[in-house]
Amino acid sequence: MDNPRPPATLADVAERAGVSRQTVSNAVNNPDLLRPDTLARVQEAIETLGYTPNRAARHLRTRSSRLIGLRLTPAQEFTANMAMDRFVHALVEAARDVDHHVLLFSGGPVAEGERPDPLGGYDDLLRATAVDAFVVTDTYLGNPQTVGLTRRGAPFVAFGRPWDDPDATHPWVDVDGAAGTEAATHHVREQGHERIAWLGWEPGSRIGEDRRSGWHRAMTRHALATAGLEAAVPDTVDAGREAAAALLDSAAPSAFVCASDTLAVGALHALAERGRTPGREIAVVGFDDSQVAQVMGLTSVRQPLEQVAQALVGALAESARTVGRRGARSSSRAHPRNPSDLRVRMSDAG
Repeated sequence: MDNPRPPATLADVAERAGVSRQTVSNAVNNPDLLRPDTLARVQEAIETLGYTPNRAARHLRTRSSRLIGLRLTPAQEFTANMAMDRFVHALVEAARDVDHHVLLFSGGPVAEGERPDPLGGYDDLLRATAVDAFVVTDTYLGNPQTVGLTRRGAPFVAFGRPWDDPDATHPWVDVDGAAGTEAATHHVREQGHERIAWLGWEPGSRIGEDRRSGWHRAMTRHALATAGLEAAVPDTVDAGREAAAALLDSAAPSAFVCASDTLAVGALHALAERGRTPGREIAVVGFDDSQVAQVMGLTSVRQPLEQVAQALVGALAESARTVGRRGARSSSRAHPRNPSDLRVRMSDAG
């Protein structure tokens, strides 16, 4: 059996292209420094030889790992929320397009009865300079992650706006949840529904309040009553089922617009317990367009997570360029994204 051919080196590429090793390095790391004909010659040699840059060596030279850190929190039990799975995949693809990779990490073990450390895992990576930047996904007023990373001078971008924090200076990207629920409410009104109930999250959730405002705005626009037609509960299927059942008994709504697919699945269970089938007679609409919604035939607002991921990576790149030019972080930049569309299925159509 023939011995496998050793991987091509930077020196091999330089020899084939007839250039110096520094020129090959510039072609990989700083292509703008080269003349187009020289860059094309080096790139042809790289492709012919199948050369792969040594990321570890590049990290030692440049202190750039080309890694983006994303902390994963444990999945919440008894929910239908799987949007994070789709978001992680979208972020991996968006990072790959700019020659970066995503490093997933956790906040470490949590003792029973204790809450996880919001900054767990970050300091270890910062000390090791293991990542170039972070994507933070849980944002709210005074979030220890955004506050702590800002104090540490760590580059990051947030998926979620800095609620009620006009002094925030970090870049962020968010989805216009109010626009999504407003569109969902208009949709069921067009189906002939007037008693449209809202199943939302408990007070204190700014994302939940934002989504509720879209429902309320649409109801006001159509001059529809809202009194007695809303509930605020934890984001679990059982809580959604119990709240929907209580509203069916007290207010007799003909439609439910929900803050999440989890609550919408709860509403579907409440209807099933009463022998009622969702459709044109009684409609149910969720939010997130999760795999559960797709399997169960649930109409749902789909978040544009692919566009969000691309905008996050773009914001990180722009932030890095700004730091390089000025030696300081730039001011906060808003990148709101409207939900792409409403995926209409059996839960609100006859």
